[in-house]
Amino acid sequence: MTAALALDEVERLQARVHALEQERKHLLAVIEILQEIGGTLHFADIVQSVALRLGETFGLDRCSIFLAERGGQRVRLVASYEDPAIRNYVVDVERYPELRRALETGETVFIADAATDPSLSPARGALAARKVKTITAIPISWRGAAIGAILLRTFRDGPSFSAADLQFCQVVANLTAKALRNAHRFERLQQRRGEGGALRRRVREQSALLEFMGRLLARSAHAPVAGEEAGDSSPELDRLVDVAEAVLSQEAASR
Repeated sequence: MTAALALDEVERLQARVHALEQERKHLLAVIEILQEIGGTLHFADIVQSVALRLGETFGLDRCSIFLAERGGQRVRLVASYEDPAIRNYVVDVERYPELRRALETGETVFIADAATDPSLSPARGALAARKVKTITAIPISWRGAAIGAILLRTFRDGPSFSAADLQFCQVVANLTAKALRNAHRFERLQQRRGEGGALRRRVREQSALLEFMGRLLARSAHAPVAGEEAGDSSPELDRLVDVAEAVLSQEAASR
């Protein structure tokens, strides 16, 4: 084997080792994300966990998650790796052309060099100050429609996103969409249960009010309630009837 062939073999093996290490890193990150988002049904915790995990995995300048309101009129920043305190901030999507394209097309938008891309010329100064190299907007889709996007920015002196990295991020976006859908269903179920409980309370209150009015009318007419036997009424209800009768008597005397 010549020196050139040996060198090529070494480089090939090094590339393979690097790819395997990258794959291992991706698998570990997916497992951690699944563990984190699988333990909660609150959408704010889900998106923040995903932003934090992606930011730490790639050492990003920025990792933000945006969700579009129904109808696509407004877009909200709901999670941020660099500032976890941001949870529900309405953004001007015109300031993020890559985000707008991802939401409109439902396809991943990858900008290899933020310093030369013409669509980013208005923000070129700010991006250069933060030494941003690549920008990636990955749609979060559900049933064929983009409901949000994950926005990733790498540093100029850091590693670029590979095809495997982009594929991994798409997997994470799909997991995020499913987790958000489950959280939405859970919140709807909780809301329905709350509405059902409120409805049952209203029915009980109305039944008690009708019984109260029936007894009050029967007492004022000096006639028993139909089907009621002596000693059958509730002492508390009878006390309320007595109070009501007293109030009515006082109002009649004052007129």
